[in-house]
Amino acid sequence: MDTIEIRVDPFPGQRELSDLWRATWEIDGVADFQSVLTRSLTHVAAYLNTQVIGFANMAWDGGVHAFLVDVCVHPDYRDLGIGQSMVQKAIAIAHKRGIAKIHVDFEPHLREFYLSCGFTPTDAGVLTIQ
Repeated sequence: MDTIEIRVDPFPGQRELSDLWRATWEIDGVADFQSVLTRSLTHVAAYLNTQVIGFANMAWDGGVHAFLVDVCVHPDYRDLGIGQSMVQKAIAIAHKRGIAKIHVDFEPHLREFYLSCGFTPTDAGVLTIQ
């Protein structure tokens, strides 16, 4: 049986992440993942052999606040604990790197997932600029 490995700061390629985005959200993602990842506090990816099957990015403000974004697991590999494993690994790294607060926005259908990862719901606001 193949083992799923959570890697820290692996810098997956543009094609790998775009393929994951299309499978997960049916979108192509950002035009240049590498420029995003070089400014992140950390990112983690789940690999099955050489295939990226999950991803989470920890953006930050340069101080003590970090922002968990882009958490996704390929639909074929959901409900195996991969998402929680990636989030917990990202949280542990953020803690080691001096982060005091981690923020996450989520849609209502993901509430239980993020609560299971230790997050507490708060009031927040979002402004979409188009």
